Amino acid sequence: MDNRLAVIGIVIMRRSEAAKKVNIVLSDFGEMIVGRMGVPHKERGLSVIALIFDGTNDDLGALTGRIGNIEGVKVKSAVTF
Repeated sequence: MDNRLAVIGIVIMRRSEAAKKVNIVLSDFGEMIVGRMGVPHKERGLSVIALIFDGTNDDLGALTGRIGNIEGVKVKSAVTF
């Protein structure tokens, strides 16, 4: 399969409970993550992570699926090409 380049947005609404779980999943896919930026949004009490991802559609689905199953976390992706 051909690799795709995607942008993934992750919003962690319960940082104290979910951040560690999210980081474990991201570590599992670390070789496919080209770039990562994380920003805490203190006024709303949440954190936002933006990823640049280079992997197959199956890899993208596996990553977003695992993250999306973590309580208090929302994830969206956009495949660029």
